[in-house]
Amino acid sequence: MASSNSMTMMKSSQQQMMMMKKRKRKKEQQLSLGELKTLGEQLLSSRSHINNLPRLLNFIKHPREDFHPAYALESLLSLQSFFTPLLPDLSASRSRSSSSSSDASTTAAAHLIYSTWLRSKFDDFLQSLFSISTSALSDPTLREVVLETIMEFVKVANAGNFHSSIFHRFLHAIVHSTLGVGDILLQLLASKYFKYIDVRYFTYISLEKIARTLEPDDSADDKGATSESAAGNRSRASMEVCIRMIYHLLSRIPPLEVSVVESNYEMWSCVDAEDKQQKLRLHDRKVLATLHQAVIPHLSNPIMLCDFLTRSYDIGGVVSVMALSSLYILMTQHGLEYPNFYEKLYALLEPAIFMAKYRAKFFELIDSCLKSPLLPAYLAAAFCKKLSRLALSVPPSGALIIIALVHNLLRRHPSINFLVHQGYVNETGKVTSATDKSGVDRTDDTDSANKQGIDQFDDEQSDPMKTNAMRSSLWEIDTLRHHYCPPVSRFVLSLESDLTIRAKTSEVAVQDFSSGSYATIFGEEIRRRVKQVPLAFYKSTPTSLFSESDFPGWTFDLNDGEPVAVNDENGTLDTPKEHDHISVKRQCLVPV
Repeated sequence: MASSNSMTMMKSSQQQMMMMKKRKRKKEQQLSLGELKTLGEQLLSSRSHINNLPRLLNFIKHPREDFHPAYALESLLSLQSFFTPLLPDLSASRSRSSSSSSDASTTAAAHLIYSTWLRSKFDDFLQSLFSISTSALSDPTLREVVLETIMEFVKVANAGNFHSSIFHRFLHAIVHSTLGVGDILLQLLASKYFKYIDVRYFTYISLEKIARTLEPDDSADDKGATSESAAGNRSRASMEVCIRMIYHLLSRIPPLEVSVVESNYEMWSCVDAEDKQQKLRLHDRKVLATLHQAVIPHLSNPIMLCDFLTRSYDIGGVVSVMALSSLYILMTQHGLEYPNFYEKLYALLEPAIFMAKYRAKFFELIDSCLKSPLLPAYLAAAFCKKLSRLALSVPPSGALIIIALVHNLLRRHPSINFLVHQGYVNETGKVTSATDKSGVDRTDDTDSANKQGIDQFDDEQSDPMKTNAMRSSLWEIDTLRHHYCPPVSRFVLSLESDLTIRAKTSEVAVQDFSSGSYATIFGEEIRRRVKQVPLAFYKSTPTSLFSESDFPGWTFDLNDGEPVAVNDENGTLDTPKEHDHISVKRQCLVPV
């Protein structure tokens, strides 16, 4: 009696569930395209409408009795826009799910459950796309859109790499379908995508794996079971259909052009391949930047890296900056000789270096490389002049670094202190001034080299020896005294002291300025305590907003309580009614 009651309750519950599904499906059938589009927009706008996802998936399930291509297309577009930005996270969540610990927090566990659910819905979405694309009864236009969607997922779903898993599942669905040889799907796949070298490669790989699964199972024959009844074996007829489909797919792949250079092959994921190469280059740069700390100290013979480092240093730009640290260690600690080191270092002094990521370490190394007192005077003068010229075009943080470097150069090399204030130097190297010894003015001399304002420093010269820095002066540093940024104008005053007297001066720590920026300068100015604040000073308390000197030729007085302006030149009166455009100013005036 109890068992019959339980059976009756189960049947009634199943009937209720079937009735609910029918009502839900009937309700969905009553939706218009506009309402369906609204469901997609809600799903894309907020996670609170995530329950719209299963409803949209129902419209692309194939086959079903109420399947409609227009509704399926609208749902497909919304679902594609929803899943595309989530694909990298969905792929990562699958790898993290296996490594999650049992003591994970509630938030992490909820996120994992949500990601797993999204992954299952995406798999359902893919399966519906495979069913629509491999059905000859589907609308041709819809099948073309579905093919483009699948291939777009193949392109972007694996964080920039070709998603071979989705492509393999797609080919598996095609091979096991009942499509004809001349089906539109095969034509579109061959004409649009088989021209890409990566699509060809993974097509060969996937078809080879699928073909291996079609081999008959000999173990079933040994057990006396027929192929039709053994689980996992296919009939010979279906196997022949699959083999024929594999053959047609392979026959549509164009032959490889031997004459084409390997780098010229067109790839379906070409943009992602470029991003991958960029990531690899950034990774290589990180290795180069940490080579002096992570590799060189552990090598028994670090000189073996000299060829690699010198070639990297010769490249120029950011690569040279990152190779400088390791190369400097080899030169100072392991006896490496590099004759063109300072020429390459001089060539790196460009305005862009003041905005580079590794600029802090670069300027500290420049300060160290120019510390030796054995440097020729022309070399120290060339670096000093080049840095001074850059001070005119770099941000304030760069100007602070330059002042610190120039300060240290002038203190370390007294032989170039004449650059602080030097007269005009002619082509023969003779120093002259605006007036000669006889008192005759020479500023109008026909020799352009002696004219005031001519700087013989060649800023475009890459060889420090040929820059004529010894014939120039540091007039650029003097202009920094009037810099718009107060920290720069204050700091440049440190160069006014006599740097030749080493006992009274000390070197500036370049690392204190090498990481500066607008934000750091602004922050220091806010924290700076100002002792004297400029205030408005009046000998007597002002009685009016404007003085008579602000409006020469006019005096102001009250006329029946209203201000009136009298023109002293012609004696006329200007009332507020006659000139409304100045009435506002008059109302602010008090009688003189």
